[in-house]
Amino acid sequence: MNAAALQPVAAASGLTLISHALCPYVQRVAIVLHEKGLAFERRTIDLAHKPDWFLEVSPLGKTPVLQVRGESLFESAVICEYLEEVAMPALHPQEPLQRARHRAWMEFGSTVLSGIGAFYNAPSEALLRDRAQDLRARFVQLEQVLAERPHAGPYFAGPGFGMVDGVFGPVFRYFDVLDSVPGMADFALWQGLPQVARWRAALAARASVQQAVGADYAEGLRAFLFARGSALSRRMGAPAA
Repeated sequence: MNAAALQPVAAASGLTLISHALCPYVQRVAIVLHEKGLAFERRTIDLAHKPDWFLEVSPLGKTPVLQVRGESLFESAVICEYLEEVAMPALHPQEPLQRARHRAWMEFGSTVLSGIGAFYNAPSEALLRDRAQDLRARFVQLEQVLAERPHAGPYFAGPGFGMVDGVFGPVFRYFDVLDSVPGMADFALWQGLPQVARWRAALAARASVQQAVGADYAEGLRAFLFARGSALSRRMGAPAA
């Protein structure tokens, strides 16, 4: 990568990340921005009451959107790839096959996020148990991949933080709240998964992952989950007023 080509964006002001406070895809982009040392402004919107200007810059009506010198980019994967092209340090492997493999595991992370949504929206206890088993199966797959790494962690590919880590930081963050829901231990999501547990802990301790959400994130997520009216909601006590 040509260092001279990186200078305009790395030095530019006016990066604005249009966000929703709980969106894991926004967190991905925020993590990458922090890892690359890029200053940015965060503008948070309520997706339940989308302002007209937002629909003009987000054709799909979703967050995140990154505004760059008057241009708007939407879709987290596209935004992250753009940032990878224009700013150091590199978060993808340089070797093409390994880079493609990492992109595939990023997509796997999106599938896990969909599974988390299916879990917290499950309308019955039976479906909640089924969705928990689905999540457990995904984490078992991750355990196997992590165990086969040629180098020890703490991150997905070894000692260096990468784009796949930026995807899974928001995945594991859900469970900082979910693990406290009564009865969650019965699902044994993490039992016998030491590699995943170490990875999760390393990501939770990373400054960029911590900075990707506001101080009220956990409180907001609890309120969101309780409001779903799902089987999981019924296990939760009402959030504090």
